[in-house]
Amino acid sequence: MTRHPPFRKVFYGVATREEMFRLFNHHRDDPDVDPLSGKPYSGEWFEIGATQYHFMLGLLPPLFQRSGMFGLSEYKAGDVTSVFFAIRIRGRERFFHGFCDLGDRQSPDKMRAAIIAHETGAADSMTREEKLEAIWSATHPDFKGIAGETDPGDWPAEHHGKRFVLVRGGPDMVLKLLEDLSDDEIDIRMSAIRAHHANRGGASDADPS
Repeated sequence: MTRHPPFRKVFYGVATREEMFRLFNHHRDDPDVDPLSGKPYSGEWFEIGATQYHFMLGLLPPLFQRSGMFGLSEYKAGDVTSVFFAIRIRGRERFFHGFCDLGDRQSPDKMRAAIIAHETGAADSMTREEKLEAIWSATHPDFKGIAGETDPGDWPAEHHGKRFVLVRGGPDMVLKLLEDLSDDEIDIRMSAIRAHHANRGGASDADPS
């Protein structure tokens, strides 16, 4: 099973309301996910807009609330719940959502610190794992899947349950495991995602294939 870093950015850019709700459940179709633990989500975070932040604040009475932070009273699973952050970074207030495991009471503060460290770091401070998560989240469902789910014969048994993406379409279609993407393939897809978010006029998935 893949080992994730404690805190990881899973979406590039500012998620719209539609994208935010999709990211709330983006592990629901992943194999070997225990829906009662919430662990696949724990530590994930992404940026949202002010409108989404205030909408979620008014949706349910918060589990807890303090300056620049509140937790959703409806748990995702186990001890994992949504925590929303309003953080001033380089003079501008920005808003974020993260899944925190409240089994560790310091988890929200640790996540806040991780977000600040990430967003004030180098221009391209995303780790390889974070880029892969961003690529997976941005890729349209028609261009990604889980190895062995539809046609087990297409993939060796040891790869069943792993995520794959379309690398090249057309008659010479090529599929590749997400974890096996080369640095060049990752850079191409990240450039496509950045361009999509810089130029988009609405809410839609990027197809970086």
